[in-house]
Amino acid sequence: MKKIIPVNSKKELANFIDFPHDLYKNDPNYVPELFIAQKDLLTTHPFHKHSSLQTFLAYDDNKIVGRIAAILNVSHNEFNNANDGFFGFFDCINDQEVANLLFDQATAWLKEKGVSTIIGPVNFSTNEACGLLIEGFDSPPVVMMTYNAPYYADLIEKAGLKKKVDLIAWNWTGDSYDDKSVRLLDILQERLKRNNITIRKINLKNFKEESAKLREVYNKAWDKNLGFVPMNDAEFDYLAKDLKMILDVDFCLVAEKEGKIVGFGLAVPDLNQVLIKVKRGRLLPTGIFKILLNKSKISAIRIMALGVIDGYRKMGIEACLYGNIIKEYRRKGLKSAEASWTLEHNDLINNAIAAIKGDPYKKYRIYEKAI
Repeated sequence: MKKIIPVNSKKELANFIDFPHDLYKNDPNYVPELFIAQKDLLTTHPFHKHSSLQTFLAYDDNKIVGRIAAILNVSHNEFNNANDGFFGFFDCINDQEVANLLFDQATAWLKEKGVSTIIGPVNFSTNEACGLLIEGFDSPPVVMMTYNAPYYADLIEKAGLKKKVDLIAWNWTGDSYDDKSVRLLDILQERLKRNNITIRKINLKNFKEESAKLREVYNKAWDKNLGFVPMNDAEFDYLAKDLKMILDVDFCLVAEKEGKIVGFGLAVPDLNQVLIKVKRGRLLPTGIFKILLNKSKISAIRIMALGVIDGYRKMGIEACLYGNIIKEYRRKGLKSAEASWTLEHNDLINNAIAAIKGDPYKKYRIYEKAI
């Protein structure tokens, strides 16, 4: 007998977080999320102060066979003048009946909230993990990117959802990149200096003030992106605190004009190379040691963000940020890099990445359905 239950207890929440570990136990490319991080995300993240969600588990008799979260993001609707609901944290066995039951339950919850569209998978907003992997199943995801089995697309589409937009992840292996931006770096940076613009590394000793300035740039530089939601102070601080733990200052760069930050580029070590070895996402008793012992062996980075505010674009700042990241990548002898993600129709950035020989090796899809 198949049924859906709302997650209300601590035990049910633990089962919700742990379900993917059992589902993917034989998949060599699956990377477990840290239990403590997922629990915080679902219970104490600043999102919960202005918005709401309900998680659900699917059972077949006494066995868990699926999960989903119905999400009402009030900030998204206010900023985009929309009436959307989201689904996220979707995982399911290859069974259409179970998938339909999960989507029916999420849709019913969202309908009660008065929304007219369901969109996903999105874990709160596009500021967090989002998108369903539809191409590129032959390698593990990099840090803070999603992963799922190939059959998920069929389950979602047969449940009546249609494509909204695709997201692209770009890859470079070894020295396959075009190093033109590195070769021209000195010339480009000299040109910027004549306009009183300099590129520097983030100052960790003054991290709180730096991150406040970066939040302002982030909210301005990405505000035209599809489905963008500006981060409030608490949300950006939450993200910054997490990123600070894995940050390499050589890959966190800001463009500054007379003390004002006008752009930044951020790449982070691919911690998933270590997390893939942490059983069921538990730091204790041995997970923390695996992270500490293997952190220095990480051989890849994820370029997470590269943005410049309006009025300072097409001046060469973007090329300088990329050039400095590539320069550090080469100096450290890393083996691969991923830039993720970009919107499929963002021709300006996609053409720029393709020009430095980025390989569009993974594709993610966000779906939608009127309800």
